[in-house]
Amino acid sequence: MYGGNSKIRKKSSFILACAGMGKRMQLDYPKQFLEYQGKALFLRPLICAEKSEYVDEIIIVSQKEHVEYITKLCQEAGIHKLKCVAVGGKERQDSIYAALEKVGEEMEYIIVQDAVRPFCKERYLRETYEVLQEGYAGAVVGVAVKDTIKQISEEGLVQKTPDRNTLFAAHTPQAFPKGILQEAYVQAYKDKFFGTDDASLVERLGYSVKIIRGDYDNIKLTTPEDLKMLNR
Repeated sequence: MYGGNSKIRKKSSFILACAGMGKRMQLDYPKQFLEYQGKALFLRPLICAEKSEYVDEIIIVSQKEHVEYITKLCQEAGIHKLKCVAVGGKERQDSIYAALEKVGEEMEYIIVQDAVRPFCKERYLRETYEVLQEGYAGAVVGVAVKDTIKQISEEGLVQKTPDRNTLFAAHTPQAFPKGILQEAYVQAYKDKFFGTDDASLVERLGYSVKIIRGDYDNIKLTTPEDLKMLNR
């Protein structure tokens, strides 16, 4: 643990990763703009953040051509905590870094959320905040892996079967002290390292990141098959 003070209320910035193009979804528009129950998917986690006492500002990162559209939908949905819509980069990591540069100076915690993981819950925001207050360098919502996982070679040969009891699938939100996440991003770029989530950047520096047990319905919509989950 890096240290912390649980008695002092820390302000948090909520970053929504909304710059994906959704190529695997086989749509002619980004999947985060799909409508579900009358609202674009990306609005659902924003509404959760808007209502949460653990979020003080919201920053959305998107492709340049969608900034105006996203801003309009946020205004219509009453997302008053929105600070700005930043322009993302080529990779997710580039986009989050662009958003980090927009975070307010008074913010001490950063929460990162996928726009296409629409079922964010208030509990996740509260529990990740509490973990940071305990002094951990990161908090990641995740679920225990149900299937047996095989580690394979390039030829498809099984190399190892990890103990399933030690494996968790990482979701979002993921939360970190601002300084630590900024340090992790700067070092990742120096090392030309690209991780698949924000926690991996922090972990590689030796910091302690704690898992928050999430829910299996906190799905990320990536492929056409995932859309079937919305109608269950």
